[in-house]
Amino acid sequence: MTTPRPAIVLVDRTDGIEPTLDRPRPDRLVAGNPLRRTWVLHEAGPMSTGVWECEVGRWRIVFPATRQEYFHVLCGRVRLHGPGGTTDIGPGQGGVIPPGFEGEFEVLEPVRKQFVLVDMPEPLAPSCSG
Repeated sequence: MTTPRPAIVLVDRTDGIEPTLDRPRPDRLVAGNPLRRTWVLHEAGPMSTGVWECEVGRWRIVFPATRQEYFHVLCGRVRLHGPGGTTDIGPGQGGVIPPGFEGEFEVLEPVRKQFVLVDMPEPLAPSCSG
């Protein structure tokens, strides 16, 4: 008996799939009360990936030391506010929210992005510089 091999998962279509709907927690809202739509299209071990859409708004985010996210903006524009200032990310650009990040996530224009979340079992060890 042969074991089926994993298939490639495309993370570009959400047709016919119901998203999870939510809004930022009230205690984290800074501006607006945006509706967020999340389609988780693949999960394996500590990683999940999918598509996320959101209306205009701004809220505080706190990533645990065990979570990080890479995302790629398909349309719209977001701004991340962090300890080092602000970073705008628009169509065709990607960004990483590192483990332990605390700041604010602002949607400047309705956005659609692909995301990859990684939840590690324990925080990354600090790197040594030589």
